[in-house]
Amino acid sequence: SRPQKVCLCPFLPVHPLKVSTCLYIIQHPAEESRVLRTVPLLAACLPPDKCKILVGRRFNEDRYPELATVCRNPNTLILYPGAEATNLEEVEVMSSSPSVMIIIDGTWSQAKDIFYKNSLFRLPKQVQLKPSISSQYVIRTQPTNTCLSTLECAAVALSIMEKNKSIQEVILHPLQALCSFQLQHGAQIHHSKEHLLKNGLYDKPMPKNKRKLRRMELLVNNIKI
Repeated sequence: SRPQKVCLCPFLPVHPLKVSTCLYIIQHPAEESRVLRTVPLLAACLPPDKCKILVGRRFNEDRYPELATVCRNPNTLILYPGAEATNLEEVEVMSSSPSVMIIIDGTWSQAKDIFYKNSLFRLPKQVQLKPSISSQYVIRTQPTNTCLSTLECAAVALSIMEKNKSIQEVILHPLQALCSFQLQHGAQIHHSKEHLLKNGLYDKPMPKNKRKLRRMELLVNNIKI
């Protein structure tokens, strides 16, 4: 659905990746209207039955019985960082049956709202990724250098769960092409808020809200938030 000269199809895998893990992408409604989204690229890399997208803010058992069943499955994981999360590399899937991973797609504040206001998402085992790589999604601003886009999270997670590092490379390929095209047509590289604050480059008015100011202080002092 992009103009021919910036078409991303040549950068997608010729055939959908063969994976046993099924992804459930819980997408905030605001993401649907964003032009430079990463979830469509992710979906284009995977078989339709391995990447299911549910759009909304609130998810209950009555309206989403399939999702409720998935959340109660002992092989389901939810990717959301926090004190109670286990590093994905340290998690052993409980049986040989295909596993499921839930990933929330939205801004960090939107993802937080979805995670804490839907009790279903507290049922699966909570996991996180080690902050070992920097985001390649350089055309959008992230809070810190190690905050990843939804596609990047899925790429890293799938490569771990499938024990296949090449999966990460294949899924990141269209994202790299997207950023390259955008930069060639006038987009600017967006450094993380953490980088801007630490290097005195943050040119927006400082917030008056004490909580937001405190979060900025934590970013500058390299304290996990």
